[in-house]
Amino acid sequence: MSLTRDVDVVLAAAEAGAAVVRQRFGSALQRVEKGGGDFATSADVEAERAMVALVCRERPGDAILGEETGQTRPGDGGRIWLIDPLCGTHNYAFGVRMVAVNVVLEAVGRLTAAAVADPFGDEIFWTDGAAAWRRASGHDAPLAPDASSRLVELNFDPPFPSAPSLRTTALAALPEFALRFRPRVVSTSLALAWVAAGRRAAYVTDGDMRRNVHFAAGLALCQVAGCTLTDLHGQVWSGGATGLVAAADAETHARLLDMIRQIGMPPPETTR
Repeated sequence: MSLTRDVDVVLAAAEAGAAVVRQRFGSALQRVEKGGGDFATSADVEAERAMVALVCRERPGDAILGEETGQTRPGDGGRIWLIDPLCGTHNYAFGVRMVAVNVVLEAVGRLTAAAVADPFGDEIFWTDGAAAWRRASGHDAPLAPDASSRLVELNFDPPFPSAPSLRTTALAALPEFALRFRPRVVSTSLALAWVAAGRRAAYVTDGDMRRNVHFAAGLALCQVAGCTLTDLHGQVWSGGATGLVAAADAETHARLLDMIRQIGMPPPETTR
């Protein structure tokens, strides 16, 4: 039966990818080297294949951009599906179950429906663009950002386009950071969904966010859930190339942004 709502396609695609990731965990995996120490596995490729096949069947006129296969179709209506079949490949390849399956629909420049699946936590964080939810055991509960944990997720993975002005390692070393927060590193964008769900106070990363298959789904969740989102300069986040600060509330965001400026991030008027 055809899926009439885009959010149902998003959820079905996330579930299809998560099923492959669970099935292949612990099995013999082939590596696909990407260079620079990065790699994919045969599980990444198989999960993406399953997700792409589902989207192709349900939305044959839309474009698709996958982490492993690139843009498979040009599309013809300003709609593109961004697919990251296994975020946390290094974790997964070495027997760690801390991974995510991400899928999001961008329509005319807006993230309109998204899902982040935790294959081993048996839960999916999802949004239809109007509200954001956590689904577990067939039940949905609204996402509610909460900074009370004081746990801040820091992405230490390269590249670092804002260096030497900013390195997240320097942020973690600030005495003020240690007084206010506790750093966490799980090496998967699943942690961005945790900000929307109240499990993390914030997430900080450098990098280019434009049509970024790793972060787009989590960003969509944070936007709808009511998190405070900007780039590393404090400018309103709009999918740009200057990183991301996603916080559960405005106070947490302001404190982190002040610390980022302390370690050398120039104000926006001096950047190009």
